[in-house]
Amino acid sequence: MMLHIPEVLTQQQVAQIRLRLDETEWVDGRETVGAQGAQVKRNRQLPERSAAGKEIGEAILKALTNMPQFVSAALPYRFVPPLFNRYEGGEHYGFHIDGSIRSISGTNLSLRTDLSCTLFLCEPQEYEGGELIVADTYGEHEVKLPSGDLILYPSSSLHKVQPVTSGVRVCSFFWIQSMVADDGRRTMLYELDQNIQTLREKVGDCEEVVGLTGHYHNLLRQWAVV
Repeated sequence: MMLHIPEVLTQQQVAQIRLRLDETEWVDGRETVGAQGAQVKRNRQLPERSAAGKEIGEAILKALTNMPQFVSAALPYRFVPPLFNRYEGGEHYGFHIDGSIRSISGTNLSLRTDLSCTLFLCEPQEYEGGELIVADTYGEHEVKLPSGDLILYPSSSLHKVQPVTSGVRVCSFFWIQSMVADDGRRTMLYELDQNIQTLREKVGDCEEVVGLTGHYHNLLRQWAVV
C-alpha cells in the first residue's frame, strides 16, 4: 500500500526547518549506503549524527505519531530517526530497493525496514525533475508532493529519484518497523480501521461498530509482534 499523508508539518514548520538545514553542512550521500546503492546514488545528505538533524527528526516523529491516519497505516513499532537529503544540478538516485535491516544511529538497536517514508520539505514548483518513482505490480507511480506532505510505501518496493534538472529538492526520509510485517495484512487492518471510524462518525458506537472494532483488535492481536 502506498499512502499520501498530507500536512504532517505546517508551512511555518517547514520554513523553520529549511532555515536550519540551509545553515548546515551536507556530505556525499554515498557515505550512508551499501556498495550496490552507491553505484546509482548521486545526492547529498545531512550527516547522521548532525545535531540539527536529530532535533528536526524528533519534531517530525512527534508530529507523525500524533496523526491517527499514519498510526493506523504504519502500526509503527520502531523508527530509524529521520535523515535528510538534497538534490540539485542533475543529482539523482537510480532504481534500488532499501536494505532490509538498518541500525539505529547512536544505539545498539537495529530494525527491519517494513515501510519507507519521504517527507517533502520543498514545493513542487521549486525544482524540475526529482520525482520519486515507486514501481510495483501495477506499474510505476510518480510522487511529487507539496511541502509538509509525506508518502508512505513498502520498503520492498523498487524505487528511484529522477534527476533534478533545476532548483533544489530537499526531503526527509526514514524507515519504520511495523508491528505487522506483512503489507497485505497491514492494508486490511488499515482499511478496516478507516471504515470503522467512518461508521462511528455516522451512527455512533452501535452494536455492529463495537463488533467490528473487536474483530480489528483480534486480528491485530493475532498478527502483531511487539
